[in-house]
Amino acid sequence: MNETCDTAQVTTQELVLDPFAPAARRFAVPRLAGRPALYLLASLVVSLLAASAAPTPLYATYAQRWGFTPVTTTEVFGVYAVAVLASLLTLGRLSDHVGRRPVLLVALAVQAGSLLVFTTAAGVPGLFAARIVQGLSTGAALGAIGAGMIDIDRERGALANAMSPGMGTGSGALLSGLAVRFLPAPTHLIYLVLLGVLVVQATGVALMRETVTRSTGALTSLAPDVRVARSVRPQLLAAAPVLFAVWALAGLYGALGPALVQALTGSADVVLGGLSLTVLTAAAVASIFALRTAAAGTVLLTGIGALVAGVAVTLLALTLRSPAVFFAGTAISGAGFGSGFQGGIRLVVPRAAVHERAGVLSLLFVVSYLGMGIPAVAAGFLAVHGAGLVGAARYYGAALIVLALLALSALLRERKNS
Repeated sequence: MNETCDTAQVTTQELVLDPFAPAARRFAVPRLAGRPALYLLASLVVSLLAASAAPTPLYATYAQRWGFTPVTTTEVFGVYAVAVLASLLTLGRLSDHVGRRPVLLVALAVQAGSLLVFTTAAGVPGLFAARIVQGLSTGAALGAIGAGMIDIDRERGALANAMSPGMGTGSGALLSGLAVRFLPAPTHLIYLVLLGVLVVQATGVALMRETVTRSTGALTSLAPDVRVARSVRPQLLAAAPVLFAVWALAGLYGALGPALVQALTGSADVVLGGLSLTVLTAAAVASIFALRTAAAGTVLLTGIGALVAGVAVTLLALTLRSPAVFFAGTAISGAGFGSGFQGGIRLVVPRAAVHERAGVLSLLFVVSYLGMGIPAVAAGFLAVHGAGLVGAARYYGAALIVLALLALSALLRERKNS
């Protein structure tokens, strides 16, 4: 199919056979295509990542109700990342074979189920169950959504792939914090609102035109496979360390950001606590848009530089005990997060063939969620059993700088060999 079908065409008519009518009788069903379909898919990423970030401002509420420590907080955060990884490894390539729409519809139904589990959770086990189900559905959807956006338009699809996660994560944390502060039943209402949004979006997915033809190998694709097409292998090896580093930063803010803000400000205001993640992701989205026309390699280098500078400023803020410097460092780090993630997506995914894109994008998310989950859980254990919250953040930040410099070395080596 045409790789850039977002021109003047916004819908298309597909002839669908009515099973209850005579064989010769047909009716036309309008299908979303082009830019409307691209915007719908991008909005799905926003909703899914908003749902994943919604518990962040609520962790303090959950901890107060059920009496758990930062270790439990990071474990709840980490189990979501593990579930996403498991889903990406097993279901990430499925939409390349059965189509984007079927995978998305099932994933959205499971995501809706996870939101219902959140609303009925009565303790830590319920929270773990909700995060696991949520992670499985998000992992299944991310590869199909990302590949679908690039199927529609390579350039805009790659940009939407990079911008949407930050928009979703930031908005989810902010809206959840506002719900805790100003609305009744915050541990229920935010999830019910997200559930309503998903229902509307699922209706749009049902009306969307499929972007790939079905092919054999669906069952085989369920076996975890980390092999990468030779055509994108050098780019993937260059991008992977950067993706790991920037998502490790996101993991720190997602798991311990509100607690760090509370430690620096002395305020338990959940809106202020969630603001750290919102500032990070807002700066990420701004950097993605600002660098949208730059070369992918340049964007990656910018991401590494901003990540190192931002984390260094954040470490200074922890020493000075300055909330203002902390948020300044967060904004600079967010620019590194956004540009590093965008550069990785743009360097790798557009080079893959149509029936390889979901698998390639899923593998990039595997690297990203490994970076987000494992270091964050380690930081939680260190905070409780070692250096304390601020001390753990210092060690984490120093490790991030080392990791970013290693990523820089790998990227420069790949550019020299290319």
